[in-house]
Amino acid sequence: MPEGLWLISVLLISVLFIIIGTTRLKLHPFIVLLLASYVAGALAGLPIENIAASIARGFGDIMAYIGIVIVLGTIIGTVLEKSNAAIKLADIVLKLVGKRYPALAMSIIGYIVSIPVFCDSAYVILSSLKKSLVHQTGKPSVALSIALATGLYAAHTFVPPTPGPIAAAGNLGLNDQLGLVILFGLAVGLVALFAGYAWASFAGKKFTTTEDTETPSAELHGAIKLPSAAKALMPILVPIFLIALRSVATYPSKPLGEGFFVSFLNFSGQPVNALLIGFLLSFLLFPALNKETLTGWIGDGISAAAPILLITGAGGAFGAILKETHIGETLGNMLADYQLGIFLPFIIAAAFKTAQGSSTVALVATSALIAPLLSSIGLDSLNGKVLAVMATGAGAMTISHANDSFFWVVTQFSGMDVKTGYKTHTVATLIQGVSAMIFIFILSLFFV
Repeated sequence: MPEGLWLISVLLISVLFIIIGTTRLKLHPFIVLLLASYVAGALAGLPIENIAASIARGFGDIMAYIGIVIVLGTIIGTVLEKSNAAIKLADIVLKLVGKRYPALAMSIIGYIVSIPVFCDSAYVILSSLKKSLVHQTGKPSVALSIALATGLYAAHTFVPPTPGPIAAAGNLGLNDQLGLVILFGLAVGLVALFAGYAWASFAGKKFTTTEDTETPSAELHGAIKLPSAAKALMPILVPIFLIALRSVATYPSKPLGEGFFVSFLNFSGQPVNALLIGFLLSFLLFPALNKETLTGWIGDGISAAAPILLITGAGGAFGAILKETHIGETLGNMLADYQLGIFLPFIIAAAFKTAQGSSTVALVATSALIAPLLSSIGLDSLNGKVLAVMATGAGAMTISHANDSFFWVVTQFSGMDVKTGYKTHTVATLIQGVSAMIFIFILSLFFV
């Protein structure tokens, strides 16, 4: 069998192993992902002595990226729940959108927040709000969870200043045209948002999670004391605001100048630091600073974070092994020989994304690969280059599965098993990517 086809087979075998291991064999996802990493590495022909090191490095890299964020975000969520602040947040959202459309509210909130904030971190930050809305409205957990996830994802791959779209625009010579990239990205992102929301609404009627059967003890009583809106909002909004300001302050054109204020924003807006500030602000929600809150509440948050950390880290290990096999590059090079026009960057990016898990890597690698091919596929004009970035972004969201840390963040923070995650979140990202690509193709008929 040719090497390229064998590597693709390795990817399919690995994913199938993960699905069977977690659904039929009922193994814990951490163990299944760890074993899948070894299986993929061995089948792909990686040196046996290097497989363990690659797995450890992948685990460590993803923990360095999001590990502390997950812990702090989970603690904040626990404090919001135990202090009844999550109920207060749900009341605020319901007053704005009404009880009929909480899923749409989550989509829109996710779309806005994900422009400056990586979707992994944002989902962690907003999960307590989503969970409280599930209990307040009685709407299916899957509907709100997937609505939030797809809303976050819609902006993540299309709209600068998210790093992926910026890098893709730079690779295609659009450094001075980021405004145009943002405008197109916002429009394409909205199509992806509504496609994801439509699927979330449908999936909510078909699937359930453990969140649907949970009822916080505070909501079993008629009269409960709620904190003020300001205290409830600060642990969530302040980190998001700081991360967003850092994106502006560190923009290449330096719109806020230089000096102490920019240095402060650069420090405080790093996700770990921003979440630490949010955690400190959550102290305002403590009824008292005693053993119950300082040890009990925080301890509960740390305990809840532990399995999420292990599964997310194992997903990072699996992704690292697939990167070592160069499956994405193999698929990309195979597809580059075909004359597919505007669909070429989409298919190559989808191959990269599916093979190695990172949307940012898919955007960067695909844009670098297609840059010299733009004239041959008729996309060397200004609008053509912008739409090539959009097509790459659509591919980079297709599809999110077991080698993507976002998949594990969504499933673990939503009470989903792996099988449900594939049927809801993974399918949602496929629908989003294809819907966005169809819209991009239509735009190309008018603008190229």
